[in-house]
Amino acid sequence: MNPILALLKEHNISDEQIQSLFETLTANPLMTMGVIQQLGIPQEKLQQLMMMVMQNPALIKDAVNELGLDFSKVEEAKAKLQK
Repeated sequence: MNPILALLKEHNISDEQIQSLFETLTANPLMTMGVIQQLGIPQEKLQQLMMMVMQNPALIKDAVNELGLDFSKVEEAKAKLQK
């Protein structure tokens, strides 16, 4: 299992919440941090998660693929942020 998804599951985040989080990530990345904060994951675990993603950004793509979402939406959102 993807380490991002494993961390979320470890904190009893439901499949529906995980799906919603990644749908938000693909649709509007700026909203993602707000959604993550509402999940109630301890700050130290969020920092650990951010370090994982910073060291290996492909984890996001792997998680999106594992959830069956369209990664091209992540790329579109990333392009919008860079403009």
